[in-house]
Amino acid sequence: MHLYFLSLQAVSRSKRVWKSGVTLFLFFLFTTSQINAQRKSITIVPSALRQIGLVDERFQSYNIEMAEVIGGNFWKPYDKNELSKTETKPAQDNLAIAIDHSNTSLYQAIPPINLYDKRLRVLAAALGPVYVRVSGTWANTVYLMENDKDTSLPNGFNGMLSKKQWKGVIDYIKAVNGKLVTSFSVGEGVRNKEGIWTPVEAKKIINYTRAIGGDIAAAELFNEPNVGASGGVKGYTEEKFAKDMDVFTKFAKAAAPKMAIVGPGSVSLGAPLAIKSVQVIDNEKMLSTEPKAKFDIFSYHFYGAVSQRCAAFGKTLTTAKENALSENWLSRTDTVFEVYNKLYKKYSPGKPIWLTETADAACGGNPWAITYLDCFRYLDQMGRLAKNGVKVIFHNTFAVSEYGMIDQNTHTPRPKYWAALLWQKLMGTKVLDAGITIDSGVHVYAHGQKGNSGGVTLLVINNDKTQPLNINIPADGERYTLSADDLMGLTVKLNGKELQMNERDELPELKGEKAKSGLMEFSPATITFLVLPKGAAHKK
Repeated sequence: MHLYFLSLQAVSRSKRVWKSGVTLFLFFLFTTSQINAQRKSITIVPSALRQIGLVDERFQSYNIEMAEVIGGNFWKPYDKNELSKTETKPAQDNLAIAIDHSNTSLYQAIPPINLYDKRLRVLAAALGPVYVRVSGTWANTVYLMENDKDTSLPNGFNGMLSKKQWKGVIDYIKAVNGKLVTSFSVGEGVRNKEGIWTPVEAKKIINYTRAIGGDIAAAELFNEPNVGASGGVKGYTEEKFAKDMDVFTKFAKAAAPKMAIVGPGSVSLGAPLAIKSVQVIDNEKMLSTEPKAKFDIFSYHFYGAVSQRCAAFGKTLTTAKENALSENWLSRTDTVFEVYNKLYKKYSPGKPIWLTETADAACGGNPWAITYLDCFRYLDQMGRLAKNGVKVIFHNTFAVSEYGMIDQNTHTPRPKYWAALLWQKLMGTKVLDAGITIDSGVHVYAHGQKGNSGGVTLLVINNDKTQPLNINIPADGERYTLSADDLMGLTVKLNGKELQMNERDELPELKGEKAKSGLMEFSPATITFLVLPKGAAHKK
């Protein structure tokens, strides 16, 4: 608008023309304000909401990386000044180095996670029931030790998993009301002379899990087969995938008939990935090659971008914190979903669809993933994909790197954790149509209220930094509003009070505040769960 106004002045030398320019500008400004005011004031009629879907009770789930379980090289934390920067220069300009786990500019060794830690379990149990996916790049080439004194790593493997560590996983799963999802070794150590996968390691994992009273609910053959080379499987092709899946399916149905087969588990970014040094297998060819892979659950992975750590992938694949609330950024999950939805409908129609790995950005997350700013993406993504029919979403990760929901060293909850806890407390499995078109600053989703049949929970996200959002609510309710004094802050407030654990590692009670019917205002850059009573029932 300012440029338009200045151009009028520049071409208008007469006072009369200049005045007409001002009049036109003021009219344009007033009209735009009117449009914005109308757009920002909407009406919800809960009794008219209709059910459009149903998500799994474990819809909100997460990943624990195999690198965490065994202790491996994982993404190196950013320095403390990274949040104040607008751009991070590449640590190198060679992509081969960017995916090399020995690269100390990007990776650092982490000790095995203590899955018996009290605070960790308190935080995890509060999010239950969940699926816990133990997988990731390190799972592709991990070797289960015959005994915990064995220190020799056979050829073709990159990491050693002790039985004690795996028992820790199973004990953790039981303690947090979880179900286990995993993947298996697929590297040179488990391939025959023809280069085809064999179940030698998968059989060991399944048998040992059963022996200690555990259960594998579901499994992908391996992590991200469409970029197999970056995951330890050199020269991988769609033909090899088809043959591998044929062997895996026959093995799994015999060895663990109750274990759901999940796949393909391919990864995609919110921007086209076109890098010569990374071999990317075409998903269509991978799924159409005979013998065609068959899945009980169709899965995919999604990241909106690569993090600033991996700027060597190309600047067009990264993003900046200034874009974190933009519609372009938030809608990327829809764009990639549509790509996989077409494949899903063609090759696995009628099966559940899961997003088995996602976060703000690949390569460990961006610096601002630890802040309140990422709560918008986290909750908005779940709202969108629930409407699209995705049954389960696995956030990567729960407790490691910047994209972790809690700090990997102190296990202090990050803002995203509190957002997840509110979703778990208030959002039921019935997905409703809120009847509102998603727009910049207007993101409203609706679910049946958890634990109250007939009740409704609205998720109202005002991702506009400056303009309030007004919604006409026809019934009294209860609101839970998340806000922060600083979008880039490490803390978050619920109805104006900072959320934190106490000195006894206990979580606070999440209390709502009464909300009267009528025109309700939602402040800029806030996220609100608005619970409406059973009287405001939705249509089935």
